[in-house]
Amino acid sequence: MQPGLLAFAAASAFLGAVLYINIVEQPARLGLGPRAMVREWTPSNRRGLIMLAALAIISAILAYADYWGTGDVRWVIGGVVILVSLPYAYFVMLPANIWLYAMSAGAPASTIRALMRDWGLLEWGQTVIGLGACCIFAWALASPA
Repeated sequence: MQPGLLAFAAASAFLGAVLYINIVEQPARLGLGPRAMVREWTPSNRRGLIMLAALAIISAILAYADYWGTGDVRWVIGGVVILVSLPYAYFVMLPANIWLYAMSAGAPASTIRALMRDWGLLEWGQTVIGLGACCIFAWALASPA
């Protein structure tokens, strides 16, 4: 099987996961009370980070493998785009994560809710990254070099 097709599949799984977080999980989380919201978010965020990082790395490795086989630079570009999710998670989302992990039980509910809402808005950046990588991979698959 062509590694590029598998790279596209992994990037699509990445995109599907972040869309699920944004469209299903985050609105449901915001419907909870502030303490329950953070209790639900903590294990979910840890597991989600591992899953998204693994999908991004797998997708990039497979894209680079297809580049080595075909010489089509679009695979390298798509691999770089999907890997941008890692520094984005570290430099953009990590500060909000640290604040949410550090929230004490006595923190004002409005502060927790506002921070959780902001975290959800930042998560849309992951969606844009995943969509960008999927579009580049689809382009490379649809019109091979």
